[in-house]
Amino acid sequence: MPTCTAGLGERRVDLVRYVAIGDSFTEGVGDEQPDGSVRGWADLVASGLAAAGDPVQYANLAIRGRLLDPIVNDQLETALALDPAPTLITLNGGGNDMLRAGTDVSRLVSLTARAIRRCGEAGVRLAVLSGADPSDRLPFGRTIRRRGEELTQRIAALASANEVLFIDCFHDREIRHPAYWSADRLHLNADGHQRVAGLVLTALGADAATGPARAEPPEARRLLTEARYYWEHVVPWVRRRLGGHSSGDNRTGKHAEWTTIDAPRLTADS
Repeated sequence: MPTCTAGLGERRVDLVRYVAIGDSFTEGVGDEQPDGSVRGWADLVASGLAAAGDPVQYANLAIRGRLLDPIVNDQLETALALDPAPTLITLNGGGNDMLRAGTDVSRLVSLTARAIRRCGEAGVRLAVLSGADPSDRLPFGRTIRRRGEELTQRIAALASANEVLFIDCFHDREIRHPAYWSADRLHLNADGHQRVAGLVLTALGADAATGPARAEPPEARRLLTEARYYWEHVVPWVRRRLGGHSSGDNRTGKHAEWTTIDAPRLTADS
């Protein structure tokens, strides 16, 4: 990554300008904070990079509900146009495409190839993530897993061929445990986002904890529980699809401009 040199007598600083692009996974849905905002793994990655000792400039353009096309053709171009330019971009997408009938996996691979090409042209380091596998407890889970498996394998091969960092969350068996997932069974909870942040930071060469979540008893799949789940989470999703709406309508990225994430201050006892 580019470096800038501090004034005479000061140490050299490795300047990280990190942009996260994607959908609800990258926005942080499921990791809600007391003030109603969402945090998520990308915020934790920015903080983890700053914990190495230097401030990090951070932007997050991800918006829930987005398909891969606008992530690559809109969010990525916005990220590359930031001034000063980013040094690191993380890309995840395709999860919402997987939930729709007639998913064209080859097109998703082509869109990812475009993202790799654009970042290469701009001289920006790109890390591509596969999403965590939510299929164990979802309706039509087998179909979702089959599509996700194909997409993950093809993106992994594409990244390898182009020497791009690929972080495979889809095959992380630990994160499939119900303790990592929100009530909607589609989005990670705070522990799940912490797990992904650890995987990303480790892949980037930073120290990170990726230990298991606290143990919880298996969820009982009783008829009343399932009926409530479908009424509270599946039915609203179907209604949005039928109405041509998205959970991300009228939303913008939560950090559209550079935000400084400061390195933690060390005390005299540290």
